[in-house]
Amino acid sequence: MENSVPSTRPAPVPAAPLKSRPSPRDVLELLKPITWFPPMWAFMCGAVSSGAGLEGRWWFVAGGVLLAGPLVCGTSQAVNDWFDRHVDAINEPHRPIPSGRIPGRWGLYIAIIASLISASVAWLLGPLVFIAGLVGLAFAWAYSAPPLRFKANGWLGPLVCGLTYEGLSWFTGATVMLGAMPATEVIAVLVLYSLGAHGIMVLNDFKAVEGDRQTGLTSLPVTMGVAGAARFACITMAAAQIVVIALLALWGFALSAVIVAGVLVAQIAAMPRLIRDPAKYAPWYNGVGVTLYVLGMLAAALGLGGYI
Repeated sequence: MENSVPSTRPAPVPAAPLKSRPSPRDVLELLKPITWFPPMWAFMCGAVSSGAGLEGRWWFVAGGVLLAGPLVCGTSQAVNDWFDRHVDAINEPHRPIPSGRIPGRWGLYIAIIASLISASVAWLLGPLVFIAGLVGLAFAWAYSAPPLRFKANGWLGPLVCGLTYEGLSWFTGATVMLGAMPATEVIAVLVLYSLGAHGIMVLNDFKAVEGDRQTGLTSLPVTMGVAGAARFACITMAAAQIVVIALLALWGFALSAVIVAGVLVAQIAAMPRLIRDPAKYAPWYNGVGVTLYVLGMLAAALGLGGYI
């Protein structure tokens, strides 16, 4: 009889039980608080550009900030992650949905619930804000969900993001303060900064090139190449600001024009490093160049509002 040899293999680790519902921490991660800053900043620029005082409007301002950031932007993140779960399984499998921390169809349920809450808050802020909120929510779903799925198009997707994150939030901020349509000059500047933000959104696509290529998403880094997309992003951001500077000067907001010109020069100085290695330096430029871009937005808003 053969001698039995004790097994040296480790005992199997029991599988972790499947979660029935997500934890609050995982839900918060799904809503990506770090992405709330751009629309909240744009909302603040809109409020400032209106030239209206805050007296008696604090409740509307607080509600608008909540709407622009945690609600509409948070909803868009939940919608995007649900419909991109197959892409994230390739690019970022640690995210809440592909990792299983948001189990089953909870990602979809969270997106629907957040949409309803957002619409309710927008309704409380007045008819124009309600319409703007519904437009933002419609774009949030159309950007990620079939059959439209704007993000599948490298030109249309960043344009929709720029118009909603920057332009619509700016418009909402001005409307909340005025209770009416903002001035033509304000609308012109918010549209220009929205178009320039197309370049910012292109920079965000560099991190997902491999997954986009495998799943058929025609982002600009995929179709133009990483270097070409980086140059296009830089030109788009700079061109929009050049027009803003010219308009501010034409309208008599000389100090605002000078400040925006200054931050643009600083951005242009940082662009060669980005273009030299876009995949490596896109996160760096998002921290440096985009910060300068949004500071220029505030300078323009301060001028339009009569503060400088």
